[in-house]
Amino acid sequence: MIAQSKAIKEKILDVKYGRVKEGLGIGVQGIDEYLRFKQGNFNLLIGHANTGKTTVICYLFVVWAIKHKLRFLIWSSENTPQSIVRKIIEFKMGKPIQEASDSQIEDAVSWCDKHFKIIDVEDLYTYKQLIKESQSIKDAWDYHGLLVDPYNSLAKDYTLLKAVGGHEYDYQVASEFRMFSKTNNTTIFLNAHGVTEALRRTHPANHEYGNLSKPLSMADVEGGGKWGNRADDVICIHRYTSHPTEWMYSNLYILKVKENETGGRPTPHEEPIRLKMKINNTGFEFMQKDILSKQPKEKLIF
Repeated sequence: MIAQSKAIKEKILDVKYGRVKEGLGIGVQGIDEYLRFKQGNFNLLIGHANTGKTTVICYLFVVWAIKHKLRFLIWSSENTPQSIVRKIIEFKMGKPIQEASDSQIEDAVSWCDKHFKIIDVEDLYTYKQLIKESQSIKDAWDYHGLLVDPYNSLAKDYTLLKAVGGHEYDYQVASEFRMFSKTNNTTIFLNAHGVTEALRRTHPANHEYGNLSKPLSMADVEGGGKWGNRADDVICIHRYTSHPTEWMYSNLYILKVKENETGGRPTPHEEPIRLKMKINNTGFEFMQKDILSKQPKEKLIF
């Protein structure tokens, strides 16, 4: 089908006159300038293993759920449903479960059930099986975002792999995830690890983080740069886990934002969004302020 010139013209005029709907922010200017939730995107999350990628994205899901009443589906092969729900309700309550009353936990779990569904990963899934189940859940429960965590734990469809080879296989998967996002107006966040060589790459000795692993670039992902090419937005989550003081900071490098008209842009070089872990890992602070603080919204814009 040929794109119609009238529809194209209207979209161009929407951009000119500021009628394009922006992605959802969280009310913190220093974050919203770079990071937005855009429905229908296919987003790539990258980072080394054990840097807290799942924790950070689940926290952002909670923030978006609270502020915009969004709903999320989570497939996480490396975490049990109860561990994910525990983290979500601790973020919601702002306290560990040990410090919460039974009634507070009950209320938080009830809230979680309204905004989150967790796929219980008892068997291996291929990407086709995951898309099929996600579509079935979407038809019954209209969620806004889907986390696939991580890509390398999905079983291979060996019939397709044998037919096209590993490189084209990844392209096929990326294309089908992207098509699912666009068709269902649902944002996919695909969690991916880096190649071994990227883990060996460290900052020079005279650098602030000398001899510690560098954050990943888009080309450092398992499978190569194809994933960044296919994704709408790319976010690198990096934490200097062995640093004596910086281990508590999750650094978000926004590496790619495909549509700037809808808000967000790449973070400046070596100037990531720095989120500081709260005590007991019950949330994050930005510039010494709790992102989910009860204070008025205008006080969160800085």
